[in-house]
Amino acid sequence: MSAKDNTPKTAREAQQQKEMRRSNAMYAVIAVLFVLLAVAVGVWKSNVIQKHATAANLYYSATAASADGSSSADAADKTQVASASTPQVNYYFTNIYQNFVNSNGTYLSYLGLNTAADLRSQTYPSDESKTWFDYFMDQTLDQMSTIYALDQAAAKEGYGWNDSMQAELDSTLDKMNSSAAAAGLSLDKYLQRIYGATMSRSVYEGELKNVILANDYAQNYSDSLTYTDEQINAEYTANRNNYDVVDYQSVRIDGSAESTTDADGNAVEPDDAAKAAAMAEAKSAAEAMLADFRSGKSLSELADGNDKANYTDGKAASSSSSVLMTWLFDSARRSGDSAVLTDETGESCYVVSFGRRYRQEENTVNVRHILIQPASGTLSSDDDGYEEEQAQLKADAKAKAEDLLAQWKAGDATEESFAQLAKENSSDGGSATNGGLYEQVYPGQMVASFNDWCFDPARQSGDTDIVETDYGYHIMYFVSTDLPYWQAKVESTLRNNDFSEWYANASAGYSAETADGAKYVG
Repeated sequence: MSAKDNTPKTAREAQQQKEMRRSNAMYAVIAVLFVLLAVAVGVWKSNVIQKHATAANLYYSATAASADGSSSADAADKTQVASASTPQVNYYFTNIYQNFVNSNGTYLSYLGLNTAADLRSQTYPSDESKTWFDYFMDQTLDQMSTIYALDQAAAKEGYGWNDSMQAELDSTLDKMNSSAAAAGLSLDKYLQRIYGATMSRSVYEGELKNVILANDYAQNYSDSLTYTDEQINAEYTANRNNYDVVDYQSVRIDGSAESTTDADGNAVEPDDAAKAAAMAEAKSAAEAMLADFRSGKSLSELADGNDKANYTDGKAASSSSSVLMTWLFDSARRSGDSAVLTDETGESCYVVSFGRRYRQEENTVNVRHILIQPASGTLSSDDDGYEEEQAQLKADAKAKAEDLLAQWKAGDATEESFAQLAKENSSDGGSATNGGLYEQVYPGQMVASFNDWCFDPARQSGDTDIVETDYGYHIMYFVSTDLPYWQAKVESTLRNNDFSEWYANASAGYSAETADGAKYVG
């Protein structure tokens, strides 16, 4: 090769070819990066990462479990026993949050909760170190650890899944499927609307089964508790104030001083002298009223003659720490006793007359019911045709109640079949899962028409009817007469105390903490 071949042009071409190869390699790398980025975006949008992220870990500590039945996540020997994914934690978090919102309704703004804003950006009102998200997450962790603990305790005792639990699961899933269909969605899509994009039917059903098992196990223990007459009488004798009630009359006379205005019309708060004078006047009026009452005049009529007086005809009042109730429940009290009392605020006086102290001997009752509520209308109360629409909705609800009762009568017509009908159809969330059962209902506990049907003297086991209340139409089934009310209260106290101790021991030592995946919760 001659020297002429080694020209600058040849060198340049070689360099260009080298740079081209480098460029091609770089573009190949960029292309791979774009592919990887597209895959990452696809994975993220599919929620695979969020679904499988661990959002909470559950622990057990034998040391904490043995410390007075209390639980502590700080025990040195705590052992991780389970983990929970984002959708699992979302199941509990969403239920707790929605229950809080539904229970508080229009009071949310007073509580400082804005449901339209991010919970993590809102400070919890009573603790500036917490957000509303922290508040609900704390409850979520407590509930998750308790459910896990009860399920573990049930497994150790051989308390497994049964037909009743399966019926409750099937009923809940049927209702979810119906709601999903009404919304034009698959069940998975409907669950994701409620619990977030990570939720699936399998996760929902799994957690629902855990909750049903834990609740059934706990309810079974509570139902197993029984008490002898000796135990009931011993508790009553030791704590009579908790179970007795009193009848009395009283007149409350306002002794607060009124505000005045200065020369410029500004409000001036009363000083101590003005307050003392107002109370002295109220007490003088109360003593004069007491003298008139003891001479035979009516307290209600005497109260009518004083514009600062308010009369009360007290029936079946329970004990409390107030000045009035402390006096009424004093063991020295006798029928006809009367007195003037200064209330705990120091701004009013009572003229009080003691009637009687007693325990309520009226029997309680056990009933089942199926609540059929009218559907929501499309018109507001100001719209034309509103009354007609409401009347039709009520008529439809009544017709449905009548059809269900007829359906029950045409079948087995047993308490068990009624309970199943309640599980499938009742709108009363407080009793539907228990077959519509309310036990040891006492006189005056329920709304008037419901109460009157239950305590009709002619009522017999197996009686059925339809009762209308402001809530809708109730298909009634009378189960039985139960304990006298005072005895039911005593038994309830004993059961609650024993159940609380058992519950604390069953869940002792278990705790839960958030994990990295908690950022996807809510």
